Amino acid sequence: MTSSPLFFILLCVCIKICSADHQNLQDFCPTATTTKQTIFVNGFPCKDPSNITASDFKSSKMNGSGDTDNFLRSAVTIVTAADFPGLNTLGLSVARTDLEVDGMVVLHSHPRATETLFVYKGVVLAGFLDTQNQLFQTKIREGDVFVFPRGLPHFCVNVGFEVATLYSVLNSQNPGEVSISGAYLEPDKDMLHKLVNNYI
Repeated sequence: MTSSPLFFILLCVCIKICSADHQNLQDFCPTATTTKQTIFVNGFPCKDPSNITASDFKSSKMNGSGDTDNFLRSAVTIVTAADFPGLNTLGLSVARTDLEVDGMVVLHSHPRATETLFVYKGVVLAGFLDTQNQLFQTKIREGDVFVFPRGLPHFCVNVGFEVATLYSVLNSQNPGEVSISGAYLEPDKDMLHKLVNNYI
C-alpha cells in the first residue's frame, strides 16, 4: 500500500515535466540563412552568434499594402520565422491584411496558433465558429482588437466605405493555415459571398 502514494507522486511529477512549455535556452536565435537545409528540426537552426546584428530583428515586409486586385478583394501578408530571422524560437508570427470595400478573408483556421487582430484603419466584421458551431461575430473599428482562438474557423469582411488595414500577431512561428471554404467550394465569388452572408 505504501507504493501507491509513491507511484501517484511520481506520476504527478512526470506529468508536470511532460506538460511544461519548452523555454528558450538563450536570449535569441535568428534563423541561419543557408542555401539548402541539411538538418531538419522542429524550427530552424540558429545563426552563428558572432554574426548576429540588429538587422536580424527588423523586417520591412509589411510596409506596403498588398495586391487586392483579386476576386476576394483582399491581400494577406504573413511574416514567419522563415521570412524574418529574428522571430526564430520566439513563438510569434505577424501579418498584415488589406481589404477593399466588400473584401473578405474567407473561413480558415490556424491549427498551431491563436490570432490577435488589430484594426489600423476601417470597419470590419470579424467572427469565428466554436466546436459547438456557435458563431461569435462583431464589428470592429479603428483601434479595436479581436481574438481568434487557436484552431477555430474564422473570417473577416470589410463592411465599411474605405479600404481596411489590419495587423495580426499569432503565437506560433509557424501557425499554419487550413482554408475551410477552399476545401468545399470552387473559387466562385457569389458562392463565397453566400457562405459569409450565412454567418453574418
